[in-house]
Amino acid sequence: MSTQNTILDRELFLQALRHMGEEDLLYLNRMVIERLNLLAQAKSTVQLAQFAEQDRVSFTASDGSLKSGVIIRLNKKTVSLRTDDDQLWKVSPGLLRK
Repeated sequence: MSTQNTILDRELFLQALRHMGEEDLLYLNRMVIERLNLLAQAKSTVQLAQFAEQDRVSFTASDGSLKSGVIIRLNKKTVSLRTDDDQLWKVSPGLLRK
């Protein structure tokens, strides 16, 4: 799709949006949230596919410390791992480095 078509489509969408009632806006909101959740799930699946159990990984914890460990399980949205200091963590795959 060209940039000009995208801009035109957005302008038409905005015009339609301005004329929508509350019921239509609530329906549209549900559809947008559903789509965003689907995109997030697809992104997470792609990120998870880069890892396997027993992979050695590292990540930066919320306190800024570098943690390293081994993946013990791939969950639906996170990776469970055991760090070198024997702690169990569930980490988003987007935060992990091999």
